[in-house]
Amino acid sequence: MDTYRKVSEVNLWGSIRVTKAVLPLIRKAKGRVVNISSMMGRMGVYLSSPYCISKYGVEAFSDCLRYEMKTWGVKVSIVEPGNFMAATGIMSRESMANTAHKMWSEAPAHVQEDYGKARFEMLMASVRSNSNSGQKDISPVLEDITDAIMSKRPYTRYHPMEPHWWIRVQLMTHLPAAMSDFLYF
Repeated sequence: MDTYRKVSEVNLWGSIRVTKAVLPLIRKAKGRVVNISSMMGRMGVYLSSPYCISKYGVEAFSDCLRYEMKTWGVKVSIVEPGNFMAATGIMSRESMANTAHKMWSEAPAHVQEDYGKARFEMLMASVRSNSNSGQKDISPVLEDITDAIMSKRPYTRYHPMEPHWWIRVQLMTHLPAAMSDFLYF
């Protein structure tokens, strides 16, 4: 539960607090709000529920804010980056190993029994193997943020991601769940 709280505190509540703090000025200036979400704010993946939940929340907050701010001429955009772990170094092998150790040691006995140490280690090895994956150049994200801020008619959503991730997001958000589950899980 601590992980859920910490991740949501930064990703969701941090975004809401900052936005609400400056919103009176943004309304007065007919300005912009550009929130950073993630492709995982549109689709869930296993072993990422704290992150996905926080980013789904950013998506919902941004959508609601866009509807509410239309009266003032304020535009709200969401940037949904794909996998840029290699560019950001946000999930190093070392940090993942430390997180895995903490998760296992703090898990209740019944959870440890249900998963088993071998299965848990297999899942964590899979996560660690992806820790440096993805795009190495962050410029597509920066270009989309710039467009969202500067464009006369910014998009509601920007998708800086590799084509295979964009296709997966579209399939997972538009197909019936049974079909997307079959394809990806």
